[in-house]
Amino acid sequence: MNDSAGDGRNIEAAALPREAGDGTRAVRAGLPEPVKHEPTLPGPVFAAHFHLPGDPTGPYTYGRDENPTWTLLESAIGGLEAPGRDDVETLVFASGMAAISSVLFSQLRAGDAVVLPDDGYQVLPLVRAQLEAYGIEVRTAPTAGDAQLGLLDGARLLWIESPSNPGLDVCDIRRLVEAAHARGALVAVDNTLATPLGQRPLELGADFVVASGTKQLTGHGDILLGYVAGRGGEAMTAVRRWRKIVGAIPGPMEAWLAHRSLATLQLRADRQNATALKVAEVLRSRSEVTGLRYPGLPDDPSHQIAARQMRRYGCVVSFTLPTRARADRFLDALRLVDDATSFGGLRSTAERRGRWGGDAVPEGFIRLSVGAEDPEDLVADLLRALDAAAG
Repeated sequence: MNDSAGDGRNIEAAALPREAGDGTRAVRAGLPEPVKHEPTLPGPVFAAHFHLPGDPTGPYTYGRDENPTWTLLESAIGGLEAPGRDDVETLVFASGMAAISSVLFSQLRAGDAVVLPDDGYQVLPLVRAQLEAYGIEVRTAPTAGDAQLGLLDGARLLWIESPSNPGLDVCDIRRLVEAAHARGALVAVDNTLATPLGQRPLELGADFVVASGTKQLTGHGDILLGYVAGRGGEAMTAVRRWRKIVGAIPGPMEAWLAHRSLATLQLRADRQNATALKVAEVLRSRSEVTGLRYPGLPDDPSHQIAARQMRRYGCVVSFTLPTRARADRFLDALRLVDDATSFGGLRSTAERRGRWGGDAVPEGFIRLSVGAEDPEDLVADLLRALDAAAG
């Protein structure tokens, strides 16, 4: 990518070897070629317009279309999702939902059919209603058991969320992709929970990988961001056009903060994933805990498939306590875990998902996002809170 900022600064992203490890890639991804006296990661470019004498050519013309800070972040994310590939284009958005909407509404037309998971992100029912209002047929099936396979005939797009949020079911992405492509359908995979360090859907054959950068990708709980990556061509051109029309663009400060945060992704992911497994193992021994799910547990229903396509299993553990009241007491008794929505942050969070009303889960269902606290401290806090909730 050979782009130049409005001030003439070269922002060509430095190449990384294909065999570079996750830590090296996270730390170096998207950094420009070094220039004497310039910062290693240039600061955010705040610009609504750029100097543009003569014909409107070149990479930067107007702030809704492109920004040098986005360019570096897009290069960094692309280097994580599809290392070593020059045919993949990445676009950043104002939020994960903006990214999701850009794929759905740029690829689908009235009369098309789309297959969605019925156990995915809580906002998908709202998306379904909007798609149906536009004359698009929406078919739904659970993530587990590759149940979406039975709905692919005649579909234009298959939407996969694996692991699913909040139930943590996993499907065989490659199998679904091959079946969808055989029927002429495109495939998009929501990779939010896994992150590109957990799995790379484009390598499994998907046409699009979509994610919320609000979560573990950036990990500090201080920005909203989303992205879409896919093989360059007509489909991604349509996504870019949708971003331009809707204007669902990130601010330069958010983009810069996201790029800064990527440098610690591997450190955070390894710590959080390892602690999440320890937490899941401890919770498994508690009699009041039912429905425990974590794909990294060898006896989890999703583990076999997850182990074939994932390199890390994520930082989210889900389980159910006997009643709503007991779940509320448990959350109130926690000291190192914030009662908050979202997931993937450095600070552990948990919530009773039923309070939102959009997930088909029991009243006592808890989604726990494991942070970067010392594992022993976090486990002790969870056990103490469980004991307190029993009283």
